[in-house]
Amino acid sequence: MALDPSITYVGVNDHDIDLFEGMFEVPEGMAYNSYVIHDEACAVVDSVDARFTDVWFNNLDAALEGHSPDYLVVQHMEPDHSGSIARFAERYPDATIVGHKHAFVMMKNYFGTDYADRQLVVTDGSELSLGGRTLKFLTAKNVHWPEVIFTYDTATKTLFSADAFGKFGALDVEAEWACEARRYYFGIVGRFGWDVQNALAKVKDLELQTICPLHGPVLDSNLDYYLDLYNTWSSYGVESDGVAVCYTSVYGHTKEAAETLAAKLTEAGCPKVALSDLARDDMYEAVEDAFRYGTLILCTTTYYGTYFPIMAEFVHHLKQRNYQNRTIGIVENGTWFPQAAKALRADLEELKDVTILDEQVSIRGSLNQISLDQMDALVAKVVEAS
Repeated sequence: MALDPSITYVGVNDHDIDLFEGMFEVPEGMAYNSYVIHDEACAVVDSVDARFTDVWFNNLDAALEGHSPDYLVVQHMEPDHSGSIARFAERYPDATIVGHKHAFVMMKNYFGTDYADRQLVVTDGSELSLGGRTLKFLTAKNVHWPEVIFTYDTATKTLFSADAFGKFGALDVEAEWACEARRYYFGIVGRFGWDVQNALAKVKDLELQTICPLHGPVLDSNLDYYLDLYNTWSSYGVESDGVAVCYTSVYGHTKEAAETLAAKLTEAGCPKVALSDLARDDMYEAVEDAFRYGTLILCTTTYYGTYFPIMAEFVHHLKQRNYQNRTIGIVENGTWFPQAAKALRADLEELKDVTILDEQVSIRGSLNQISLDQMDALVAKVVEAS
């Protein structure tokens, strides 16, 4: 981990967790990052989940070498980062707690105290001298809670970015950054693209050498790559050429249709077709693909006069995250009276700046020549539009 010698990593890895925030699968665990900035005064940046307080204290002891910290900078109050604040405050009674005013309200809610006698409230542009360096604070509202702040170390050009630029996965597991960072972003932050854009605008003019997020690895090279991806994601831009095909199926006929469609798209020259069975695959991988590519095709069955519940859950996730600026195609199935497309189209029309293709596929039970011809027309339109 390439950090300036004056900054020490004191975070922890969590391999006990199965679901992050109670719903995101994290087979590679999670990292809860925390840092110590050494100067004439010493600042600890964020704590860790309460289940790992003792491990964190051991890491702090090693980093502090007998000294006591002067400050705890609280960038984010979500319990995976704030869970050890109360024990820290008890262990280091002379340390000042630094945070946004909303953070202290949340501390009162969680711990029964807002540390009024030892709090330092900061806002956008506030500065804190540690002696040889100055920490500059930037508000980062809704990235992804309202109290979030970033901390910029002017001496080392290091940005402590709270949850921004984070990813799923523990640090002792080798994994490509973008996939799990994208799933993390769209799963957790995706609704707040406008606020992320505001935060990025504040970061834009900073001289950056290193980005230290609260999840995932320290980023110390090719920073434009990460900044550009975050700009694309938060502006709801299209990241990659391709099509996401997401389906639900009861007896396998809609699955067959989705697989046939994916094959036809590939044969027609689509550079990437991401196929997801929404009932069996990771729902948030499908959400990630829906935002990654410019075209989304939904294949679903008629169910109780509307469309399949798992597809409804998926559409709900898209709505929650302000899905927009995309093209959507529809494939419906209904043995005697197909109704899925009508209901699905009505829900999708609530989305902002989406184009719903007229080239619709309607299957009555299983694929036949009529529905295959409709599918060919849909594929031709997708290729033409891409």
